[in-house]
Amino acid sequence: MRHGDKINNLGRTKSHRVAMMSNMASQLITYKRIVTTLAKAKALRTYIEPLITKTKKDASKEQIMHNHRLVFAHLNDKAAVKELFTVIAPKVAGRPGGYTRIIKLGIRLGDNAERAMIELVDFNEIYGKGKGEAAAPAKKTRRSGGAKKKAEAAPAEEAAPEAPAASSEEKSAE
Repeated sequence: MRHGDKINNLGRTKSHRVAMMSNMASQLITYKRIVTTLAKAKALRTYIEPLITKTKKDASKEQIMHNHRLVFAHLNDKAAVKELFTVIAPKVAGRPGGYTRIIKLGIRLGDNAERAMIELVDFNEIYGKGKGEAAAPAKKTRRSGGAKKKAEAAPAEEAAPEAPAASSEEKSAE
């Protein structure tokens, strides 16, 4: 009987499950999104959300160093820990939780397993608010491309000396 057994074992031993979660968490931190099965994505969400919460700088310097060590104990990947504390932490600083999003992708053809994409919420350009990434809108003027016409006319003037006289006649006609 499995009364009160709340952990999803994912068909693996404890050591295999811990190693798999560590690897998947490192890959999620590195690439910001990964595709896996739905069950693994749900298990990974419960594994990585507390680690991301530990990156918030609400504590003293000693506490922050302690959090670095705790996260490294879970991930065993120095590059992923550095990425987590330097790139991801500033983006999630204002978010109270819910750092990941799971999107279902349908079934896998080989074994009919449900696939899902798990991603970090603040790093998605499509669903995100686009903080800082959006380009400034073009300046609206009443002129109809005056600078563009001058740039296009300059090469034409060098090629044909009669072209400027014709263009000045057209301007006077207007």
